[in-house]
Amino acid sequence: MTAGPADLLRRLCETTSAKLAGAELRERVAQVRADLDAPLRVAVAGAVSSGKSTLVNALLGLPVAPVDAGECTFVVTQYEYGEDDGRITIELTDGGVAHSRLLPGHRLPADLGVDVARVRRLRVALDLPSLRTVTIVDTPGMNTVTAANERAARNMLFGSEDEDDRAQAMIYVLRYVQKFDDTTLSEFRGLTDACGMSCVNTLAVLGQVDRRGDEDDPWPTARRLAAKGYQDLRTSVFDVVPVIGLLAETARACPPGAGEFEALSTLAGLDEDDLEDYLLDLDDFRTASDLPVPAGTRRLLVERLHRYGIATAVGALRRGEVSDAAGLAAHLLERSGYSSAGRAATGSVAAGIAHFARRADHLKALDALTRLRRIARSPALGSDRSTLDALAAQLDENKPIATALGGLRIFAAAEALGRGTLVLNEEMTAELLRMARHDDPAEQLGLPAGAAAADIAAAATAASMRWRTLAMMNEGRAGGHRARDVLTVLEDVVIAALADGSGPAAAGGTPLPPVRVDRAAVEALRLSPMVPADDRRALELLLSGTELATQLGAPPSAPRAEVAGYAAGLAARFRVLTHRPLPIRQRRAAETLCEAYETIWSQCHPDGS
Repeated sequence: MTAGPADLLRRLCETTSAKLAGAELRERVAQVRADLDAPLRVAVAGAVSSGKSTLVNALLGLPVAPVDAGECTFVVTQYEYGEDDGRITIELTDGGVAHSRLLPGHRLPADLGVDVARVRRLRVALDLPSLRTVTIVDTPGMNTVTAANERAARNMLFGSEDEDDRAQAMIYVLRYVQKFDDTTLSEFRGLTDACGMSCVNTLAVLGQVDRRGDEDDPWPTARRLAAKGYQDLRTSVFDVVPVIGLLAETARACPPGAGEFEALSTLAGLDEDDLEDYLLDLDDFRTASDLPVPAGTRRLLVERLHRYGIATAVGALRRGEVSDAAGLAAHLLERSGYSSAGRAATGSVAAGIAHFARRADHLKALDALTRLRRIARSPALGSDRSTLDALAAQLDENKPIATALGGLRIFAAAEALGRGTLVLNEEMTAELLRMARHDDPAEQLGLPAGAAAADIAAAATAASMRWRTLAMMNEGRAGGHRARDVLTVLEDVVIAALADGSGPAAAGGTPLPPVRVDRAAVEALRLSPMVPADDRRALELLLSGTELATQLGAPPSAPRAEVAGYAAGLAARFRVLTHRPLPIRQRRAAETLCEAYETIWSQCHPDGS
């Protein structure tokens, strides 16, 4: 079995740590190694009163996080798996530790028993299976998304700038707005960049979408706004999703009981217009003396469901869609927007969390790469300096990611797109972001799920031509390295599709005869120091291949369309050589090769001429 990125980084941490003499450096590397085995840390951040803690409760399925302005609202709180359910570890700024426990009902105590100014972080142990893979970090609310620098952003979100505080993914809860203005967009991008987040590990949540008083059904507008928000923020976030956090919290963390079901059933029996009038002013609804439900119960319904929740619950009861408290909870969860319909990969909070969980190893590896690069830049002397220099050489971000870390290629390219070091047109931007958002090869290529292997291979071949050209145009630059990363992934998709497919189109059919070449001219070009290593390898294949496909680096007996794709890419690569100061014989050899590759493309491509 091929080792994944996390496995290879574990080994790198172990070998590096073994060579380091300095105890502090060894400890930092050991912490990176330990975090590769720990659950993925997902920070939930947001503006004050955006519904952040309400969403945390929905994620946990327990009413743990305080939603009022208590002490814990101002403290970073980490909810992690632990068999001692309810144990609170209070980490202090002076390095000390205190302990407490959750109150009955899984609620944080209002008083920690310690001056909140001395608290660095709370760690709450919960015996929840979901926390075995993902740790949820609740962060203090911020008055703005502005982050002047990395230190300020980290202190606001994670309590300190220590490495072990580093979140590996983030859910940011935005207040519901009519539109994302330029200031909000630029501030959000600045925040995610300062915190080391990108479109591969950031989910933006548009909260409280039910608070527009002029719409009976807030969802059409909310979905349009979320879609527009994604288009504006797509290089900074994995997705923008709308949610009614209060309904999600009520349904998942503290579902309605028999008493609330009975009260809502009573309200459903009232005249529809009369109840609608009462709900127009929630103060009237709470205090009216002529409603058949006790005022205390009505206040509780407003607190737990608000106007839209009450209205949607009553509507479901009138239509006979729910018949008990459990059915009511399921209906509220569906109307909260927390979960996607079916098994959608995007479009909801649940889909975003599932995305993070599926790619946890890759996200942790991406975080480990960043931290190891930072460690490699640390001051050191003697043998430690040599060890760190060797570490830096292995992880140099301006070089193509090693084949062994291939699982991170798309993530690295998406991050480069967000930072502006990879510049793409609209078509290729959408192509890269699809590959970052989806796991299924067909969906990554914009094809319907379950598309035929031959169609996947053809689409990946067409895409590889664009990325190969881009890589050649940016050869030697960071953007060229990231384009080659994407190209490698697309070529792997083609190979996998051809291996898994059936039928003559997928299998490739009869091998095409090899093309004749001037061996002496090709050999002279191959030996030139002006020819990059990848191009020398292409020339070696050209000389040694026993059929046309293998001469071009394609799988044996590849279909003609696939051969055409490889030929087009090679033509673009060697066209670059013709503009270099080569000796005339070598330049003519490069020109001849370009013409040969272009001829192969025109003969093999279905649309060639």
